Amino acid sequence: MVIPQMDPGAGYRALKPEIDAAMARVLEGGWYILGQEVASFEAEYAAAQGLGHAVGVANGTDALILALRALGVGPGDRVATVAHTAVATVAAIELAGAEAVLVDVEEAGCTLDAAELERCFAAVPRIAAVIPVHLYGQAADLAPILASARRHGAKVIEDCAQSQGATLDGKPLGSFGDAASFSFYPTKNLGAFGDGGAVATGDAELARRLRELRQYGWRDRYVSDVVGMNSRLDELQAAILRVRLPHLARENMRRAEIAAAYDHGLAGLPIALPYRRPGATAVWHQYVIRSAERGLLQERLKALGIGTNIHYPVPVHLQPAYAGRLLTGPSGLAVTERVAREVLSLPMYPQLDDAAVGAVIAGVRAAVTA
Repeated sequence: MVIPQMDPGAGYRALKPEIDAAMARVLEGGWYILGQEVASFEAEYAAAQGLGHAVGVANGTDALILALRALGVGPGDRVATVAHTAVATVAAIELAGAEAVLVDVEEAGCTLDAAELERCFAAVPRIAAVIPVHLYGQAADLAPILASARRHGAKVIEDCAQSQGATLDGKPLGSFGDAASFSFYPTKNLGAFGDGGAVATGDAELARRLRELRQYGWRDRYVSDVVGMNSRLDELQAAILRVRLPHLARENMRRAEIAAAYDHGLAGLPIALPYRRPGATAVWHQYVIRSAERGLLQERLKALGIGTNIHYPVPVHLQPAYAGRLLTGPSGLAVTERVAREVLSLPMYPQLDDAAVGAVIAGVRAAVTA
């Protein structure tokens, strides 16, 4: 048995007739950009996720760029976020014209450390916004992060690329800050079959600005009232997402079942299992263990036919494009660097059956104890 770490094609195979019909509907309809499919998806997504307004855009990176720009964050401003994330988070800050300030992460949750954020506000001027990343489908420690940001007059944009459907204290992630970014990259919990993204907000005026900015700043076609960009969710991807959206809650429940099985089956081994934040419902975009012997463990699992991945192997501040030029918080990024040396993602997707889950558990146990 060969078990991939992710299998985007399984999502298509599970819903093939409905997805094929949706694609055919768009192709035959002859309208391919910002039409009824996008408008319907935006309304359905906002309702399903408990968000006020959703604005479809080309990808999750653009969602962050547009959220920052719509909130007035740009040149001369600084944005606090983490280095243990997909590079898109930091790339978006710079593409919006702002400067990233990297804050260390919590040891347990691997998300933005609220105490470090407060120290950062005290030490680094001009922080206009904070982007907490809800990593692996787990909620960041939002209450103190929000409180710290509000005290210092900073906007909060939740990076929800990996957390569609997750909650904290009974509220959906993405509904706490001033805006939230979502990604529909094919491997995400709600994935398209190409790129796609959305910005969500409870502010109708902000949503209006986002819709202008995503299409050249147009209010009337071909006339730019503000300087915008081209970042449009296309009709084909919107139609696919509309098919997949009603299945998101069920698929997230299956991810939770797999995570619970891993928790039980891997208990007692000399590896760290994922942290579960009190009051939060995770959606298990990834199931990430930690091991000081990660390289050896990954090699042994590969030999057993079990796919793994590393999310993420090199913190942003150590990557060649960014090394030596990014601001960091006053305490440095020691936890971030340690986490990056240890994390390992096990197979996780909702079509993973019980036999495969059992094989992963047996394989990890064998690999760790060999």
